[in-house]
Amino acid sequence: MLELHNITKGYAEDRKVLVNLSYTLNAGEYVAIMGESGVGKSTLLNLIAGLDSPDSGEIRINGVAISSMHDDAATLLRREQFGFIFQAFHVLPHLTLAQNIALPLLLNGIATDCVNQMLEQVGLHGRGHHFPRQLSGGELQRVAIARALIHRPRLVLADEPTGNLDPDTAHQILQLMRREIKANGATGIIVTHSHIAAATADKVLNLTQNGLHSAESGHKL
Repeated sequence: MLELHNITKGYAEDRKVLVNLSYTLNAGEYVAIMGESGVGKSTLLNLIAGLDSPDSGEIRINGVAISSMHDDAATLLRREQFGFIFQAFHVLPHLTLAQNIALPLLLNGIATDCVNQMLEQVGLHGRGHHFPRQLSGGELQRVAIARALIHRPRLVLADEPTGNLDPDTAHQILQLMRREIKANGATGIIVTHSHIAAATADKVLNLTQNGLHSAESGHKL
C-alpha cells in the first residue's frame, strides 16, 4: 500500500530531519510513530500526504510514485483515498459542523446521510447546525477527526489527534479511529507523544536520526 524509498528531507544544508528513510506499510496495518520533538514526525506525515516533497527518494501508493502523478491525479487520489487529521484542525469557519464533515462526501459524489451518525460517534450529536466559533478546541478536533473518517479512506494520517481532548474523549476517539481503520481495511499512521494513544495501534515505531525502528507492539485498550 505505502512504500517509502530512501526519503531525505531537510530545511537547510546542515539540517536534515529525514535521511534515507525506507519503510513499507501494507493495507490493514495501523502503526503509531513516536520520537523526540524535532525528529521529523510531522514532516514525514506531510510528505506521505503529498503536502510537501522530499529532497530525494520516492513515496509510492499502491505502486505508483506520488511525485510522478499529474496534479489533477494526485489531488483526486488524496480526495478519494486519504483521510487527514492534523493538529491545526483546518475546519472551515463559514460552514456548520455538518457541512464541514460532509465535505469529503460531497467532493466524492457520495450521499451525506451518514453525517449525523458520525456526529454522534464523535460525541457531537445535535450540534450539526453549530459553527466552529461555538466550539472548544477539543470539539474542533473531533470535527476534524469525523471529517477525516467519513468517506472511509484507504489511508488515514493522524498528527497528535488527541492532543486537545480530555482522557475520556480521547479514549473514545482512539477506539473509533481503530474501528474505522480496521473495518475498511485501511492503512493507518498516528504520530503521537502519548503512549496511551500509541498502544491502540498494531505496532509502535520510533523515528530517530537512524530511521524507523520497531518498538514494543501496541495492545488494545
